[in-house]
Amino acid sequence: MAIHNRGNQLTIQGDEDAVTRANAVLDGLYQRLKQGHPLTSHDVDALVRAASRGASVANSMVTLNIRQRTVATRSPTQTEYLRAIDAHDMVFGLGPAGTGKTYLAVAKAVERLVNGDVDRIILSRPAVEAGEQLGFLPGNMREKVDPYLRPLYDALYDMLPAPQVIKRLESGEIEVAPLAFMRGRTLANAFVILDEAQNTTAVQMKMFLTRLGDHARMVITGDLSQVDLPKGTRSGLRHAMDVLASVEGIAFVHFTDADVVRHPLVSRIVRAYERAEEHLKSGAQYESEGTDGGRRRSRS
Repeated sequence: MAIHNRGNQLTIQGDEDAVTRANAVLDGLYQRLKQGHPLTSHDVDALVRAASRGASVANSMVTLNIRQRTVATRSPTQTEYLRAIDAHDMVFGLGPAGTGKTYLAVAKAVERLVNGDVDRIILSRPAVEAGEQLGFLPGNMREKVDPYLRPLYDALYDMLPAPQVIKRLESGEIEVAPLAFMRGRTLANAFVILDEAQNTTAVQMKMFLTRLGDHARMVITGDLSQVDLPKGTRSGLRHAMDVLASVEGIAFVHFTDADVVRHPLVSRIVRAYERAEEHLKSGAQYESEGTDGGRRRSRS
C-alpha cells in the first residue's frame, strides 16, 4: 500500500481492505484534530491496531470535560465503555492492563461529581490479596489501604488539582473504602468503582454488587489474566460474569490488547503472554514478537 499527498489531499493505493483500513485511520485522526485534540504516536498506534482488528473507528471518540482538563477516548472499545456507563447503572470493564479501564471510570466519576450528578465518589479495591488482613497493617483505615489504592489516587490527581482532591477526601465527597469494610452499607447518590475485581471471591463480589443504592452508578474493572487469589479459589469476577450475563441493566465491555493505550510495547507484551498461555493449554505452536518486529517460533 502507498499513500501520496498533494497539498491537503491524500491518495491511498493498495488492495481494497488495506485502503479501507487506512482511510478509516486517517479519518479518525482528522476527527480528533477537528475537535481540538493534539495527536500523539499513541493515538496513531491505537487507531491502527483497532482498524487492523476490523473494529470500526468511525465516531470512535468521546470526550469528557472536567474543569480545565479534557479526557478523550483513544479506541472504539473505550468509547463503547463510556457510553455503556452513561446507559447502565452497572458496568463491568474487563481486559488487560493499560486499556484505560480504571482511568476512564475515575474520569467519568469525577465528571459526574463536578457536574453535581452524584454526591460522592467511592473507590474500592481488594486491599490484601489473601483475605484482606488489614488489621495487621499499621495506621488508620486510609493509611492501611492507600498503598493498594495508589492507581486510583493517581487518576484522581490527574483529573483534579491536588488541593481539591485533598479537600474532597477530607469532606467525604471522595472516599476510599476497602472491600472488607463495605459490608452492610447502601451506596446511594454515588459513583462507585471496584478496581482489581478479579481478586475478589464470589462471596465478596455478591456483597459488593448488592450495595448499589438509588441514583448510583457502579463500575467494576478487572483482568482475569492477573488473578492473585489462592490456588483453587474461583475469582468472584469470573463467577459474576457467568451469573449476571443475562441480567437486564448490566453491561459487560471487553477490552483486548488492541485497546492498550500505554507504551506500544505493552500491547506486544500482552499478546506474547496470551500466546504463551494458549501454547501451554493446547501444546500447539505459538509465535512471539521479537524486538526487531520479527517472529520467534517455539514448539512443544
